[in-house]
Amino acid sequence: MPETEPTVLAAKDGRVGRLVLNRPQALNALDLEMVRRVAAALDAWEDDPEVAAVVISGAGERGLCAGGDMRGVHDDVRAGGGAASARFWAEEYRLNARIARYPKPYVALMDGIVMGGGVGISAHGTVRVVTERARVAMPETGIGFVPDVGGTWLLSRAPGETGTHLALTAGPVGAGDALLCGLADHFVPSERLADFSAALAHTPPQEAVARYAAPAPPAALAAHRSWIDTCYAADDIEEILRRLRDSGATAAKEAAEAIEGKSPTALKVTLAALRRARGLHSLEEALEQEYRTSVATLSSHDLVEGVRAQLVDKDRRPRWSPATAAEVSDAEVARHFAAPPGGGLGLHPRG
Repeated sequence: MPETEPTVLAAKDGRVGRLVLNRPQALNALDLEMVRRVAAALDAWEDDPEVAAVVISGAGERGLCAGGDMRGVHDDVRAGGGAASARFWAEEYRLNARIARYPKPYVALMDGIVMGGGVGISAHGTVRVVTERARVAMPETGIGFVPDVGGTWLLSRAPGETGTHLALTAGPVGAGDALLCGLADHFVPSERLADFSAALAHTPPQEAVARYAAPAPPAALAAHRSWIDTCYAADDIEEILRRLRDSGATAAKEAAEAIEGKSPTALKVTLAALRRARGLHSLEEALEQEYRTSVATLSSHDLVEGVRAQLVDKDRRPRWSPATAAEVSDAEVARHFAAPPGGGLGLHPRG
């Protein structure tokens, strides 16, 4: 891709404004410039009578967006303590709230990889379309981070404890489970996606969905709800792991193994954040809470170490500290929910 080509392409096409995340070499990972370009386009189109809806997609063949640029966060923390990362998250989370409240239909084409920040830029939209190639995840606990971009709001409202399962294991799900968990609305087979997208230029989104959508693949998690809802109902990580190991279900034991490889601190903060999010009344409140937890991770050991192991050195052998959930104190968890330096996002919930 030429260096002069924008990282977000914004153009009007018939009755829609099209946004294309345009960093395919980085799987369209978001940086501050991209967040600002998307926000500027939404501002420009909000009162434009020629734009009846907004459509967002990702360049390349691999997915919509792999998330925020966490390697950049790693470098920022090591070089300057993370101030630039805090600024990025503030603008990103405000954009997530804006998408959720946008006055025109916001259509997200969730094809391929949609993770972390990719969920934030799509799953708050009004028309969320997945294909059989979709791999949707909030993978934060695997890098010593905590679900953000409104992820705790979405996952805390998934059926039963399915959202807790996704948050703690950090694993991806396909189209059927994305629909089951409330992360998407419609299934359009990938072979129809180009035609569906083209139809939006002259057809209202719901009419286009009615024409091109198909029955979704089965939701794999639906068959596991009995152990998921029982095991993850516990309010501490140690008890969740005990129940998973003792449940007798092979998939539950596999979930326990997956969780045991994640950051103990991130796991405990994530569980607390999900439980708190259930009592919140708006996405904006959840984003404010997530901003607190995100900024707090900038002064933790595990975020830098997790990104190092997964994305920088890629040895896949993070050395978490503390090394076990039992060693993570209540005070350390509480620290992640304290007001951040400089204050919060200033978001105001709207009904």
